[in-house]
Amino acid sequence: MIKPHRTARFYFLKFKRLRGDSASLARGVALGVFIGITPTIPMHTVSILLLSFPFRASKISALLASVMVSNPLTFFPTYYFSWLIGDRFLPGILTWEKIDSIMILIDTKAGFTIIITELSKLGIDALTVLLLGGGVLATPFAIVGYFLSLKFFKVIEEKRIKRRALKESE
Repeated sequence: MIKPHRTARFYFLKFKRLRGDSASLARGVALGVFIGITPTIPMHTVSILLLSFPFRASKISALLASVMVSNPLTFFPTYYFSWLIGDRFLPGILTWEKIDSIMILIDTKAGFTIIITELSKLGIDALTVLLLGGGVLATPFAIVGYFLSLKFFKVIEEKRIKRRALKESE
């Protein structure tokens, strides 16, 4: 049984124990949230590791944030809203009928290769719709994630500094 309170506490403690520059950790959270929300599930880890270097972001905080926002409970809403938003910008390229045919295929428990083959038939246009929609969807969450986590990491850093000063004064 999933216990949301326990899961939230688990991630809170994981983030609390991270060491490093507050800004780097916060950039990692923003990057992880952004990548985690985009519909690129098979490429999340690789994308995070590649993009963390130019953004000077913490790889660990990015991976943690990505896992937090991208999980089996969020897969379908993420893809649905990515399609919905992407379809507003590029209407008619990826129709609901095309998506429904893939969902029916997945529901019949067809093999992985069959599903991937059918997905590849949707083409680069469908991928563009999903990526555009996912990018638009993820941007505000990443921005909010950055500022909230920056504040969180600064508070944690200040507490560590005070604790260290108290130990040194004893």
